[in-house]
Amino acid sequence: MKSYDVAIIGSGPGGYVAAIRCAQLGMKTAIIEKYATLGGTCLNVGCIPSKALLDSSHHYEDAVKHFEEHGIEIPGDVKVNLEKMIARKQSVVDQTTGGIDFLMKKNKIDVYQGLGSFKDATHISIKGEETTEIETKNTIIATGSKPSNLPFINLDKERIITSTEALKLKEIPKHLIVIGGGVIGLELGQVYKRLGAEVTVVEYMDRIIPTMDAGLSKELNKVLKKQKFKINASHKVKSVERKGDEVIVKADNKKGEEVEFKGDYCLVSVGRRPYTDGLNAEAAGVKLNDKGQVEVNDHLQTSASNIYAIGDVIKGAMLAHKAEEEGVFVAETLAGQKPHIDYNLIPGVVYTWPEVAAVGKTEEELKDAGVDYKTGQFPMRALGRSRASMDLDGFVKILADKKTDEILGVHMIGARAADMIAEAVVAMEYRASAEDVSRMSHAHPTYTEAIKEAALAATEDRALHI
Repeated sequence: MKSYDVAIIGSGPGGYVAAIRCAQLGMKTAIIEKYATLGGTCLNVGCIPSKALLDSSHHYEDAVKHFEEHGIEIPGDVKVNLEKMIARKQSVVDQTTGGIDFLMKKNKIDVYQGLGSFKDATHISIKGEETTEIETKNTIIATGSKPSNLPFINLDKERIITSTEALKLKEIPKHLIVIGGGVIGLELGQVYKRLGAEVTVVEYMDRIIPTMDAGLSKELNKVLKKQKFKINASHKVKSVERKGDEVIVKADNKKGEEVEFKGDYCLVSVGRRPYTDGLNAEAAGVKLNDKGQVEVNDHLQTSASNIYAIGDVIKGAMLAHKAEEEGVFVAETLAGQKPHIDYNLIPGVVYTWPEVAAVGKTEEELKDAGVDYKTGQFPMRALGRSRASMDLDGFVKILADKKTDEILGVHMIGARAADMIAEAVVAMEYRASAEDVSRMSHAHPTYTEAIKEAALAATEDRALHI
């Protein structure tokens, strides 16, 4: 039986990054993955393939709607070859997962394919083509999450689907009904809207992206309606039924009246749940809470002192980059270092177009906490760069402490917001004031000038270009 300093169960962004950092720190490391490819949900059926389809569909939409205005004329009709688009997405996934294989070899990490299951706190059984057992001093649980469902919905994975099936449809839906107006539903809804589908979003809460700042929800709602999305907030879905090639969704609106939506596909995107099936956590003395999450302390240590857990399987936002930070944190803790994660500074992003990104506190959170704050906001349409690229929607909003001027939250919607949010994370990590950012030179013309201008607006309401 092989022995290791540390074994990681699950090879998503949290798991594989933890494995690399453990190996860098001199630990003999093994990683266990039940699927044939490494990379977990993110690389195989999540972040990476969805971004590939978002990019492809964006190119198509530009060709159909915007090229002519740029003086680019394409004779004949521009057509979508969905099969080719899905194949390109898969090639991106294959390249990326292949890259993880390379990193495992480079760092001399032993990879086991099979279902990792605890026999006790120091022994793991791996059920693959054959059953193997390994011994390990420490274990990191990084088993991730699976799409959630509503109890009355029968997911047939043909017409009533999750995000996994939505990434490999054989045809463009005529009418896609999306249950859930969060990140996943809106991103995949936008892919198929661009390709010609009618898209109806049915959201239980009173607004889309309900966990983000209300100003972002309002602006994204406005933009998506302009793109001809049909958005139904405050709607409680009560039945989803398939009849042949038709899916019928019944919901109660905020007045309690029953409404009916008919489409040919229904995407159920009502969040994700922690995945611990087959882990046999109790055999190792690892406790789960009533939400099915692995319980951890501030050091990400479970109820078994030599077993840690990270990523979607524990509390907190289900984000790949949060899992990566936690993977590094546990590796460095095992090496006797004293790492730190500030969960307030883990950004959230929605990869629609315009993109939505945020870090820190929302206005709602600051109001609830009784914090005296000030706001600086700047519209993207006032930027020369935005006019040049015709990406005029959106804004950057900075929330700062009224007394100290320290930045407490940054919320943005616009072109390349996903990339721009990193500037806000750096500023807040070093506890910058709005004035600090306002005095930093930003290249012209760029989208990031909106951050400087919002900081100027927050400082003494002295934005220059509005």
